[in-house]
Amino acid sequence: MDMPKNIFKQKLRQGQWQVGLFVGLASSYSMEILAGAGFDWLVIDAEHSPNNPASVLAQLQAAAPYPVQLLVRPMSHDPALIKQYLDAGAQTLLLPLVDDAEQARQLVRAVRYPPEGIRGVAASLARAAQWTGIKDYVKHANAEVCLVVQVETRQGLENLDAILAVDGVDAVFIGPADLAASLGHLGDAGHPEVRAAIEAALARIAASGKAAGVFVTEPGLARHYRNCGASFIAVGGDTTLLRSAAVKLAGSFRDGKAEPDAAN
Repeated sequence: MDMPKNIFKQKLRQGQWQVGLFVGLASSYSMEILAGAGFDWLVIDAEHSPNNPASVLAQLQAAAPYPVQLLVRPMSHDPALIKQYLDAGAQTLLLPLVDDAEQARQLVRAVRYPPEGIRGVAASLARAAQWTGIKDYVKHANAEVCLVVQVETRQGLENLDAILAVDGVDAVFIGPADLAASLGHLGDAGHPEVRAAIEAALARIAASGKAAGVFVTEPGLARHYRNCGASFIAVGGDTTLLRSAAVKLAGSFRDGKAEPDAAN
């Protein structure tokens, strides 16, 4: 069996436009629905959602038959946790709250085998290696792992150029909600100061030759951020989609829009 190629990483390098979704329902069943919905990528969120290595594994397996690319966002920078997600089969990790170059360098080491990194070697136990079924997995894994770091604080913006200079960081993703809070505008990601900071950051990332990403739910703003340099975007989350659709459906049968069946 040959080493699977990281299509998401390839498209980042080619500057191809990729649209994704955050997945937080921690369900392999809903993951399979989303995997066939037409997104380029999905990120399994284990930072704010009740996911763990076992539930992430189940979702990676559920999405495996589909062409969508899977990312995993761990809850911390813990190398042991990162190792578990990589061994489970994640090829791309989205690491939150990266504030300086030293953090970025440590994350590069965490996702790579020695001598470039510190990832532990246990191919016979790893789904990623198909339990040694993939020929020379450990020799090729470093090249196929993709590291995306999130810059979402004032400190991260101040250190952005140094973070971008770290070899092994493939992309930088801007998180507007946390960035807004860090800039003093909690709950107001659309504040002009926040918008200006995002626009400038995207331009700096793209100018560095690395891929720029951002969370954005408005199509018009997404086009604007694309012009600023973004090449991959997250356009929402599964929890928001479910709640919005449920609220809309419930409301459509109230306030005289639909009368209940008198026989019931």
